Amino acid sequence: MRTDFRFAARTLRKNPAFTAIAVLTLALGIGANTAIFSVVNAVLLRPLPFYEPERLVRVYNQFLALNLKYAAASVADYYEYRRQTHLFEEVACVNGINFNLTGVERAERLLGGRVSASLFPMLPVKPVAGRVFTEDEEQQGRHRVAVLGEGLWKRVFGSDPAVIGRTLRLNDESYTVIGVIPPIPGDLAPFEVWTPIAFTNEQKSVERRGHQFLTVLARLKRGLSLEAARAGMKPFAAALQKDFPDQYPPSTGWGIMVESLAESLVGDIRLALVVLLGAVGFVLVIACANVANLLLSRGAARTREISIRAALGAGRGRIARQLLIESTLLGFLGGAAGLLLGVWGVALLVKASPPNLPRLDEVRIDGTVLAFTFAASLLTGLLFGLAPIIQMARANLQENLKESARGTSGGLRRHTMRSLLVVAEVSMALVLLVGAGLLIRSFLGLQDVDPGFRAGNVLTFRVSLPQARYPADPQVAGFFRQLLDRVGRLPGVVSVGAISMVPFSGGNNSGSFSIEGREVPPGGTGPHADQRTVSAGYFQALGIPLKKGRLFEETDKADAPGVALVDEKLAAQYWPGEDPIGKRVRFGGNQTQAPWLTVAGVVGHVKHSRLDTESKGVLYQHYPQARAGSMVVVARTGNDPKLLTGAVQSEVAAIDKDLPIYDVRTMEERVLASLTPQRFAVYLLAVFAGVAMLLAAVGIYGVMSQSVTQRTQEIGIRMALGAERRAVTRMVVGQAMKLVAAGLAIGVTAAFGLTRLMKQMLFGVESTDPPTFAAVAALLAAVACAASYVPARRAAKADPMVALRHE
Repeated sequence: MRTDFRFAARTLRKNPAFTAIAVLTLALGIGANTAIFSVVNAVLLRPLPFYEPERLVRVYNQFLALNLKYAAASVADYYEYRRQTHLFEEVACVNGINFNLTGVERAERLLGGRVSASLFPMLPVKPVAGRVFTEDEEQQGRHRVAVLGEGLWKRVFGSDPAVIGRTLRLNDESYTVIGVIPPIPGDLAPFEVWTPIAFTNEQKSVERRGHQFLTVLARLKRGLSLEAARAGMKPFAAALQKDFPDQYPPSTGWGIMVESLAESLVGDIRLALVVLLGAVGFVLVIACANVANLLLSRGAARTREISIRAALGAGRGRIARQLLIESTLLGFLGGAAGLLLGVWGVALLVKASPPNLPRLDEVRIDGTVLAFTFAASLLTGLLFGLAPIIQMARANLQENLKESARGTSGGLRRHTMRSLLVVAEVSMALVLLVGAGLLIRSFLGLQDVDPGFRAGNVLTFRVSLPQARYPADPQVAGFFRQLLDRVGRLPGVVSVGAISMVPFSGGNNSGSFSIEGREVPPGGTGPHADQRTVSAGYFQALGIPLKKGRLFEETDKADAPGVALVDEKLAAQYWPGEDPIGKRVRFGGNQTQAPWLTVAGVVGHVKHSRLDTESKGVLYQHYPQARAGSMVVVARTGNDPKLLTGAVQSEVAAIDKDLPIYDVRTMEERVLASLTPQRFAVYLLAVFAGVAMLLAAVGIYGVMSQSVTQRTQEIGIRMALGAERRAVTRMVVGQAMKLVAAGLAIGVTAAFGLTRLMKQMLFGVESTDPPTFAAVAALLAAVACAASYVPARRAAKADPMVALRHE
């Protein structure tokens, strides 16, 4: 075996051009697979870094008829889940909340979370310093303690251990620091500061079940499967629905879902990663086919060597082993180069990945990825090494020795395997190109979608008012009135407004509302809408058109008659064929005591979260008539909106120096960010498809070039007998296009089946879109024609006399 390896190394060293081309081809395929597998391994395969992560689940409500698949839980729900001790060993809840950190050198806005004391021991999370919460601290009056994230501790407090026991001002309230914890892995809760959740008696009441804001996590009883837990929740859910039909109407498609924590973190990204992994797998197979073609071409030159070995007594098995060791060594060289490309590719993928890709910080080259690269190198070496072995097994070695002595080429039957490999390359390249083409068409269609507003030249930023400092509604309204007035007078500002939840911000608020004169029967589904609080100038600032009636005005004050606006989608849904102007609505269901609001106008419908997803209809109310302690200011400018950032911060500080602005982004940035997952998939699949097409073209060129070389005498005879150069060119190109046609036929058939798996990733285009299939087939045929034209032209330019003397 050592002798075989030494001989293989010498053989590859003596053919540096062949070795370099083969290694580079394999490196492209293996490197791309290593990079993508690193992401798949971190996101999909690697277990969550918690204690027995397979027992960790998320429990959430579903209202399928309202298209709410991941609804949060109420406080009463949370306490009910804690009582299901036959299903859950531990139950914890999380509620994200932002904090204004004041009393330090510079006021900051921190991403924080209120959590039950059971969360940290359930995962578990051990503190870096100090301690975590106790159950006693979940009570009102004892909950003013805080645990810092390690990142905040280092960034703001310089890792000072003396921070334990220090008092911080969070939302203008005093909290005592009791501990520091490391980052929780898996992007489960990327908070910078933590406080214990302390529910009021009102929140605990069963009447508040409609107020759903908690993320509930649980650990299954040991030995209980996920399916058993789901089955166990069904009778419990049925009992809840029977006892509380108003909160959980059957017509809403309500239910309780138990999902593994790993699955809930991955979400919709799984399909895109699987598609990309399949795509790079195709690229690797095409690379193997190319190297196999190189080996077959090189094998033709080694026919005499192999025949002499056989004549001297070497058995077919011995020769096959030698060839397989050469290909395996070549595979490992390609794997080593591919690993280097993979390291570079991982860095690029992490940089280009969408920000919502879970566990992005865990993407790296680890032992599993190294094992994958080793296995890929070994498998590819064996895969492309089989081709020359199969050719040798079918050959008559004694006849080959006679033919090589006479200098004959052996005819076209020697090209059968190489031709089959080209057909396979073309078919797989077509599948990848079709997939990329469909995603590109889908992405271009998304970019053309009208979001319902004008995103250009609009700056947005959020300001949140601590309730301790702004306890009364008039104070809140007065602050935002003063801020909007100041921002509106800044140079370059055309119009300004504010909203509680700006489109493409990542959050949402929806709920039931009532229409005067329309009683909802028990168990029935009442009207439901997204709900927003806005200022009078918001619609002008964002460019949302008025369809009917009027917009909010400054005269719609807190003591004025209540008014509301509806968008055109909500109007069409609940007042079809009617004029909603003058109708009265109020927030909440049948039992609500909220005041009636008169619909004053109808505005255009806007996309809220994604361009490819339909949003609910929206019910708007005016901010002086509804408390909104956190608002996004929307300022339309006549120039670059980013130039306004420093000025608006100064205006906020002039009103209250302890209020930071945050989430500062232009509307164009928000819309573009919503397209990041699609752009990520499009770019990667397009790159892989391009590489596949290039490799297929190289394969076609190699086969036709070798064919022309071996048919030199035949071509010389044809030309000596009067064949024109154009005829020779057509003959060579025609031979190549027959292979391409076979590959296209197989590829189209395969693409019709495989692209159906991408259906959920497409928007505005069918997975079997005929124009895409036709365009891709034409492109691939044109590239193949160009690749075959080069050797065809060389054949046509050959001197017949020289060709006739060719051996």
